[in-house]
Amino acid sequence: MSAADTTTPAKVPPRQAPSPGLPETPRRKRTSSGAAVPWLLLAPCLLILALVMGYPLVRLVTLSFQKFGQSQLWGFQPAESVGFANFSHVLGDGEFWAVVLRTVVFAAGSVVFTMVAGMALALLLQRVSGWLKTLINIVLVASWGMPVIVATTVFKWLFDSDYGVFNALLSKLPGVEMIGHNWFASGPEGLAVIMLLVVWGALPFVVITLSAGLTQVPRELEEAARLDGAGSWGVFRHVTLPILKPIIVMLTTLSVIWDMGVFPQVFVMRGGHPEAEFQVLNTYSYDRAFVVNDYAQGSAIALITVLLLLGVVAVYMRQMLKIGEVE
Repeated sequence: MSAADTTTPAKVPPRQAPSPGLPETPRRKRTSSGAAVPWLLLAPCLLILALVMGYPLVRLVTLSFQKFGQSQLWGFQPAESVGFANFSHVLGDGEFWAVVLRTVVFAAGSVVFTMVAGMALALLLQRVSGWLKTLINIVLVASWGMPVIVATTVFKWLFDSDYGVFNALLSKLPGVEMIGHNWFASGPEGLAVIMLLVVWGALPFVVITLSAGLTQVPRELEEAARLDGAGSWGVFRHVTLPILKPIIVMLTTLSVIWDMGVFPQVFVMRGGHPEAEFQVLNTYSYDRAFVVNDYAQGSAIALITVLLLLGVVAVYMRQMLKIGEVE
């Protein structure tokens, strides 16, 4: 006789029917009211965005398809619909494409300089003492909080041809004489100074964000990479960069949007009248609308700028979706 024949099977108690006086509790179902709660909480924010950004954007699109000058502004003549005539005139203008190229080069240089310098400073902050790191963070936040107009005025003084501190410091180098040098006599030099101003204003945010990201890099992975023979560059390339990739993509995209939308730095640095070699897309749109008094063409240029920035946002969203799929 086997063990299976002698073993008494365990009896399973029969399932008791629910008491007629106590109905069975139904499972919780997601109601439509629960799904509407997030939308109710977002409603105030969406309403503010619609009022602050929605109406100006609709007005911008409307003006770009009309003939709207000073006569229409004062009501002497009605606005006339001209279709795509404003866009045809803008896109067929060689000066516009020169401004686009200048804006792209300016934004690319600013973004590259900002990201490289920001990463270098963030890595250095990981290797300093606690009190020095705190002091540097305080300085970064203070410089980040400085108004753009104040920062631009300071840079105008630093690079002044007669009383500029930067020229005086360079003149102390052997064989260098920069006293009286006008940095804004040519477009490339002047835009380089404005680029430094833009990078100086963007560095604090980039450095603080990257520093926070570096604290999330596991030290065990870095030690394992070093044990495998990787040097400092190898650890940074194969361990640090992949972990920081989402943050770097976000910072790069935001920097491109901000740097392509530069206006006060150029406008104030050139005393409210940027010369042709200093024009970027935003100042060029302003010049066409409020100096030439062609509000329709100014709106068309602004709308083209918005479409370019939307292209940058689309690339950013695609990269973030790829990163999400990998994770």
